[in-house]
Amino acid sequence: MAEVMRDFQVFAKPVGPLCNLACKYCYYLDKKGLHNEALRFLMPEDILEKYIFQHINAVSSSIVQFSWHGGEPTIAGIDYFRKIVMIQQRYKKPHQQIINGIQTNGTLLNDDWCKFLSKEGFIVGISLDGPKDFHNLYRLMKNNNPTFELTLRGYNLLREYGIPCNILCVVHRQNVEYPLKIYRFFKELGARYIEFLPLVEQDFGGNNIVTARTVPSKAFGEFLCSIFDEWLSEDIERINIQIFEEIARTALTQDHALCIFRKTCGNVPVIEHNGDFFSCDHFVKPEYWQGNINHVSLIEFLESPRQKRFGENKWLKLPKFCLSCEVLDFCYGGCPKDRFLKTPDGEPGLNYLCKGYKLFFNHCKSFVKELSSLSQKQFFDKSDFTEKTQKVVQGAKIGRNDPCPCGSGKKYKKCCLNKNLFS
Repeated sequence: MAEVMRDFQVFAKPVGPLCNLACKYCYYLDKKGLHNEALRFLMPEDILEKYIFQHINAVSSSIVQFSWHGGEPTIAGIDYFRKIVMIQQRYKKPHQQIINGIQTNGTLLNDDWCKFLSKEGFIVGISLDGPKDFHNLYRLMKNNNPTFELTLRGYNLLREYGIPCNILCVVHRQNVEYPLKIYRFFKELGARYIEFLPLVEQDFGGNNIVTARTVPSKAFGEFLCSIFDEWLSEDIERINIQIFEEIARTALTQDHALCIFRKTCGNVPVIEHNGDFFSCDHFVKPEYWQGNINHVSLIEFLESPRQKRFGENKWLKLPKFCLSCEVLDFCYGGCPKDRFLKTPDGEPGLNYLCKGYKLFFNHCKSFVKELSSLSQKQFFDKSDFTEKTQKVVQGAKIGRNDPCPCGSGKKYKKCCLNKNLFS
């Protein structure tokens, strides 16, 4: 069987858009309308097995990564995920290692879940928007009850069981004004991995471009600058922040790991609970439906001209205004879903977050220049490469086929990848 010629990450949705929460900014709850509501929102075992088989056989490296999303994937239950692991073991090749990631709101986690996740080596992403008052603004149960205590209990259980845990914080109009309060709260929780996801919602029904919840662009840039300064002075050796890792990759002239900052995208598609393939998690819409894995294999979808065109359009449709930007190689226009503004000369396709990104990336330029200089110096004199800089380089999400930053001369996948995955 053929293999995909590029890295990919599938967001698999075992329960589709089902969730036990009703977060006010969730863009996925309304995806129920895409499906026949008479059908149960749980991926049937035959489709699950087909997906796992196709995914494993599409991967060219020894590391096979699965990403389970929702909705809320834990709704499927522990036994369902035991079935997932069993099927994976049945089809994995002798030289392959399976790594599972799951994104959860954390409210359904308990000791049984954590024993399972720990035993099977899952990596967990948990959604937490900061201290109680910020988190409870929008992350609510269906009856409008707050979720902070339940989420924090779930997070503490993950820590108790030693499960690698990444905090995903949605940055909105309210919490963006308190960057250090948010960041220090996460530090007090002992967080080692943090992602800041800016909330951008278009206002299709009102008189404004974006909703009242949407993070102001410049404020988001200032939010990142404040946290970056404290991270650089105090936490560079012990906390990994996704967007800062992307900065390090720019300094090392490596391709971005995060799809929104790559020159082209299209390598993070979605498989829905019924086997439907969509081009991207933010484009689960009829016009981006490509078919179903019951009829066309995953690898055919990933390598299809239509999917490649979707990814290439990120670059091809970039406004001329962006092509002359001094920080173009940091973001390449950002996520296409947010490119709904016009440039100063009236061309469509400018990212809503442009002002904030430009502020932040320019703020980091001296750091990038220093890191780039040190990495070049390391090539000639490895002993001069500081311990702090090594931590930044090794913390970045290096591609499996990139040169290993340890200086061995080997590809990352043949050298330090396994060490970093479990460090």
